[in-house]
Amino acid sequence: MRPPIVVVGGGAAGMMAALTARRAGAPVTLLERNPKLGRKLYITGKGRCNLTNHCGVEEALANIPCNGKFLYSAMSAFPPSATEAFFEDLGVPLKVERGNRVFPVSDRAADVIDALFLALRKAGVELVEDRVKALQHKGGQIVAAEAERGAFPCSALIVATGGLSYPATGSTGDGYVLARDLGHTIAPTQGSLVPLEAEGCSPLQGLSLKNVRLTLTGPREKVLYREQGELLFTHFGLSGPLVLSGSAHLRRFDRERYTAHIDLKPALTREQLDSRVVRDLQAYANRDMGNYVLTLVPRLLGPVALERAGIPGELKLHSLTREGRGALTEVLKDLTFPILRPRPVEEAIVTTGGVSVKEVDPRTMGSKLVENLYFAGEVLDVDGYTGGFNLQIAWATGRAAGLAAARAWKETEET
Repeated sequence: MRPPIVVVGGGAAGMMAALTARRAGAPVTLLERNPKLGRKLYITGKGRCNLTNHCGVEEALANIPCNGKFLYSAMSAFPPSATEAFFEDLGVPLKVERGNRVFPVSDRAADVIDALFLALRKAGVELVEDRVKALQHKGGQIVAAEAERGAFPCSALIVATGGLSYPATGSTGDGYVLARDLGHTIAPTQGSLVPLEAEGCSPLQGLSLKNVRLTLTGPREKVLYREQGELLFTHFGLSGPLVLSGSAHLRRFDRERYTAHIDLKPALTREQLDSRVVRDLQAYANRDMGNYVLTLVPRLLGPVALERAGIPGELKLHSLTREGRGALTEVLKDLTFPILRPRPVEEAIVTTGGVSVKEVDPRTMGSKLVENLYFAGEVLDVDGYTGGFNLQIAWATGRAAGLAAARAWKETEET
């Protein structure tokens, strides 16, 4: 009898790949370096596990800015609706919240992990705690995984080791090393869905803004991202949902400069905002600008806005010139912060970069360089926005790899 399929990595993609291959009839050994499976799943969605997004394939792909087209086949075969049905069948009731985010009704990531673990055990997947150090290949195909406790012969192997984000969960880039040793190109890695370090934010530390519009621009003020929502100022720069999603578009900090533009009044045009200030000048002519500006922006932002506009806080409203009015309006509509760099990858939700998708079959997740080698999940150079899209990538690619590996096992068994 032929050796089993070996899956390296017991995260979301690895568990899906192992369960899929086993249900397709192939023997499967799942190797995970941690004592427990799915450690990163425990912290996704702030411990609630945002499983997927309740949307169609096209919308899901539109939320995957890095190599989304590569995922068309895998996502079409296993769309978000299939993910929802899969977990409902495992006994995990789901609910849909703001932004079409899908969570377990219990709000417990542990329930998702437990369901997957029980399904793996019930299906007969062999679970082994061990860390893979290298992959053996002969005649252009994978023959075994070399782990710390010995070698595991295999007829097919799936690498689902994750990226570099949250290294405490075991994501330390092992998969990149394994793939590179076999000749695969590794696209440069950095954090994605990560806070951004920016100049001039420390006076605003702790300030949270809602219903603002964030625009991120690159060289020659090219717009890379624009969305309305929430953001947070920190001691190092910018964070919050808008910033995390926007960071997915900033990839070349070594060669390009980026700027964050914040529209504090997105519901008003510059002309409408100027008209409001003109009315206020007439109604509150003797007020100080330092007090008046707090009717337009939060307390921490007041001094910053006036300084940017070059307006003294003690200036009376009736003394504000047309130029001063225009400068204040411009600051409120376009408060800018030069972006220095992303925060370290250890603080990122996911990793951008990884195994080049040019060297992977999009239908099967199979390597184009080494026979019977497959990849799934974050180890690939694909990543999406927040909202469940990255886990959807894991489920879809894990399933595609599991099915293809099972077919390969059956073909070799018959031969």
